[in-house]
Amino acid sequence: MTGIKTTGEKKLMFFSGRAHPELAEEVAQQLGVGVVPTKAYDFANGEIYVRYEESARGADCFVIQSHTAPINQWVMEQLIMIDALKRASARSITVIVPFYGYARQDKKHRGREPISARLIADLMATAGADRILTVDLHTDQIQGFFDGPVDHLFALPLLADYVGKKVDRTKLTVVSPDAGRVRVADRWCDRLGAPLAIVHKRRDKDVANQVTVHEVVGDVEGRVCVLVDDMIDTGGTICAAADALFAHGAEDVIVTATHGVLSGPAGDRLKGSKVSEFIFTNTLPTPGELELDKITVLSIAPTIASAVREVFEDGSVTSLFEEH
Repeated sequence: MTGIKTTGEKKLMFFSGRAHPELAEEVAQQLGVGVVPTKAYDFANGEIYVRYEESARGADCFVIQSHTAPINQWVMEQLIMIDALKRASARSITVIVPFYGYARQDKKHRGREPISARLIADLMATAGADRILTVDLHTDQIQGFFDGPVDHLFALPLLADYVGKKVDRTKLTVVSPDAGRVRVADRWCDRLGAPLAIVHKRRDKDVANQVTVHEVVGDVEGRVCVLVDDMIDTGGTICAAADALFAHGAEDVIVTATHGVLSGPAGDRLKGSKVSEFIFTNTLPTPGELELDKITVLSIAPTIASAVREVFEDGSVTSLFEEH
């Protein structure tokens, strides 16, 4: 007989960066594990130092970090955390990115532009990531940027079921805020049994980046409209789309998005909007000044925890989103 047999069992270890510790704690609680104690701090010149206070040798390691502002700091910290685990002899490294940074830069519109979403995937692979687990990518093609398994989770069941219980479905219309979100909106229609409408933006040819007309395709008069998007950043597009729906006779407008980026003028726009409720998940922390009565935040932690468990136990992540 050659070699040595081991009787050891698989070991799951859960690590978190400093970007969104509240979500990490929720996921860990759902998994029934603790977040591994980690020493992390910034040097005076901004360099990041990370050291784990427990051995990760031979463990299946899951590293969660949401790319919130300041995004470049948290992307870099996650890369350093991955590298530390690789050098600590981790058995496998799964990177959990609830919100994938630079996802909007997924293709070249003009010459001499980067494809930064691909760069992020390459950096994670170089650092030592074996697998990526993320929620509602801006476009599905980003999965192809990483040469390894990518588990793409969806917030649609969580968001749609919340809306379905709250609104009279006979009066409900699902609305895509632009042509790019039609496919997602169509899945909402299937789940809620509601008709679809689309807000079509027409731009002024003489003024750069200026939307002059929002045309509504579909019947929204007297309806409760649910605008669905993957993220809301400054809030300009979604609030303008809501105004167009009200102008076309909508009775009420609810906005849902997986990622509440909510930067710049978003706070003032959300406060001033006639939208009755904005619904997000907690893939990103909600700024304290935006804790408004009409903002609802649903927890994505159970979805992420279920996916982590399936990955660790060699199960099926896809089965979590299949209709039974």
